[in-house]
Amino acid sequence: MIKEPRRHQAELLVIGSGLAGMAASLFALARGVSVAQVGNSGVIAFTTGYLDLLGHDERGFVDDPWQALIRLREDEPRHPLANVTENDIRAAFTSFTQSLTEMGLGYTAPGAHNVLALTPAGTLKPTLSLPLTMQPAIAAMAAGLDTLIVDFTGLNGFSAREVVANLSQRWPGLRAARIGFPDMDSGAEVYAEVLARALEVPATRQLLAERIGPLLGSAQALGLPAILGVHRPDHVHRELQSLLGVPVFEIPTMPPAVPGVRLRELFETRLPQCGVALEPQHRVKRLELHTQGVTAHLEDAYGEVTIEAAAAVLATGRFTSGGLRADPNAIRETLVNLAVSQPEGRAHWYRPDYFDPRGHAINRSGVMVDEQWRPLDATGKPAHPRLFAAGSLLAHQDWIRQRCGAGVAIATAYKAVDAATQAARSG
Repeated sequence: MIKEPRRHQAELLVIGSGLAGMAASLFALARGVSVAQVGNSGVIAFTTGYLDLLGHDERGFVDDPWQALIRLREDEPRHPLANVTENDIRAAFTSFTQSLTEMGLGYTAPGAHNVLALTPAGTLKPTLSLPLTMQPAIAAMAAGLDTLIVDFTGLNGFSAREVVANLSQRWPGLRAARIGFPDMDSGAEVYAEVLARALEVPATRQLLAERIGPLLGSAQALGLPAILGVHRPDHVHRELQSLLGVPVFEIPTMPPAVPGVRLRELFETRLPQCGVALEPQHRVKRLELHTQGVTAHLEDAYGEVTIEAAAAVLATGRFTSGGLRADPNAIRETLVNLAVSQPEGRAHWYRPDYFDPRGHAINRSGVMVDEQWRPLDATGKPAHPRLFAAGSLLAHQDWIRQRCGAGVAIATAYKAVDAATQAARSG
């Protein structure tokens, strides 16, 4: 193979292909900004598909995230969400969920309250927006409908019996069943993604409905692991409901899970169609910061790639994504060597009790930004006037404990793109 260097030019470079990076590209497109994006999006496959704004605070589970945000601004003024107005957060969530729906992956509109959504273990978690394929569970649980939960022989990471056992007191009308999946019922291990792709074939949907139908009995709703197709899941969902004659809903499986794969493949397919110069599953090797903008250098199977942009949004994530790295004595940002807010010494990274409800200090480590979402250097000044940051890379938030991962990603991407667009077009 002959390798040839390639060059892209754009107003905005988005570095990172997780939720924050993808949201940043969508927000830039909505503003008419030309975009190039690069990053490894593997971590997005670990999401349940739920979009949490703020699901937990010092008082416990949050019902009204908008009121909880008011408290957050008072209690944690450096938290990234504390520095985004309610109007901007609402606009960001609305724009993001509408974009996903228009691209073929339906999501509920963000409302005034969190909803309690099902987890793979049959517990409940508060979230603001969820896929339309999962929405019927909310109504079925609220109405206490007699509901059948089905799992499949050989499928790990999801147990209908576990879901029923953990929800039986709250939802007495549940019962469980296990069946073999059509043409995959030998007893060997099967995988959720494989089942999902199989259900994109109409004949497989028909066979599955024929196996489930006799088991429904008096059931008024049906719950399945999240396997209703990778592409066009809303279509697969409608078809299966029509075949079975009852509302059907999905429950996330243990990650990596189909809802995350859907998001990843949706972005990788549709963003280039919308004009984004996308280099997925690659990392920037070197980023040059200069007066007129940034230049990124990377390499793929076809050769060297150079991307020149007037501004950049850094959305490289935390430790799992590689945006931060924990060395023996310190935490560092891996691409530009930005200053990182972190505990004083490794001995202070963790509390003695792993399950301490206050969380661990290391989880609040990250890059600090100014009011324009520009990363700060060790002196507290912007590291570069055309470099911006968003997502879980940011300091002073514990997205796992606070159930605010999507909220931080979407809201800060919205604001970072606003500021980056102004910088890119400032001349």
